Amino acid sequence: MTLAQALLWPLSIPYGAVVHLRARAYEAGIVRQRRLDGIVISVGNLTVGGTGKTPMVLWIAERLLAEGKRVGVLTRGYRGERGQANVARSAAEGQPKIYRGSESESPSRSDEVQLLRARLGSGVAFGVGANRFEKGQELAKQGVEWFVLDDGFQHLQLARDADIVLIDATNPFGGGRLLPAGRLRERRTALSRADIVVVTRSDHAPAVEAAVQRDSDAPIFYARARLEPIRILRNGYPGEEDSGARAKKLFAFCGIGNPAAFVSDLRDWGLDIVGKKFFPDHHRYRAKDLDELECEARDAGAAGVICTEKDVFNFGDSRVRGFQMFYCPISMEVDKGGEFWRALKTKAESQKRSRA
Repeated sequence: MTLAQALLWPLSIPYGAVVHLRARAYEAGIVRQRRLDGIVISVGNLTVGGTGKTPMVLWIAERLLAEGKRVGVLTRGYRGERGQANVARSAAEGQPKIYRGSESESPSRSDEVQLLRARLGSGVAFGVGANRFEKGQELAKQGVEWFVLDDGFQHLQLARDADIVLIDATNPFGGGRLLPAGRLRERRTALSRADIVVVTRSDHAPAVEAAVQRDSDAPIFYARARLEPIRILRNGYPGEEDSGARAKKLFAFCGIGNPAAFVSDLRDWGLDIVGKKFFPDHHRYRAKDLDELECEARDAGAAGVICTEKDVFNFGDSRVRGFQMFYCPISMEVDKGGEFWRALKTKAESQKRSRA
């Protein structure tokens, strides 16, 4: 335990008590959940930081779309922002465009929301805001019948038909300490609420499985990030595929929840990473940040810089001028994907039938 963790540990006690009592109140029906007219699939985790929630939301939404479902994504967005907008891509400019549907709608500032919109296109509706029940009601009026609740495991106000919990195999339980001393949002016993557990960044983690099974009888699946063709940014997003990036010495940077995992993945995928720089999660890049980045990349002997797709939406008008800039789109690769999909749909649909 570090000094900072030791100093913060006393605060974890009241935090843990409040979180536990809140969960028990919902479980006992003392506080009632609000239910949407449709099927809700929650994707969440036990810890703060990146476990692969956004790629999993994308994976699920794409499969629902392929089956002809009317799909909506419910997400808190950037600091619980309000607003909803549809995104289409300009073929001429290659930039995401925001088209406002009404005066009450506004573009999301959330990098994750913008990424999902750009990937999923106009076939998926988005409800963005802290009150996800209210946003879900708005989408239901538009005909949405299947809802994917992003980062929803602790959002107990909204009833769900299936609860997916993601666990990063490289740091499954955040050192075992609750916030603010550690990374756990809830104690591991909260896994008893999970319907499906997905262990990410691994295809075999028996110790993690054993730990999960002490608190949950949910089926366990595995998933990993899969690298899509690397793209180069010249005239804005989405850029062009560039196979030459693999032959270059690259300087990695990002502002995400699990930056070390990003660099580890890049090296596992065979990229030559000669240096790295991390920024806070959801960091909005300024010209000063990118100037400093260029200096560090030059000192490291890099021929280009590379970041995550999520970072691209945080550049604003700032650009790296002295280097080629690459980003790596990723998708989720789920082991036994067919079995996982059947288990998820069976749970969600049976839950809906039980309350019909």
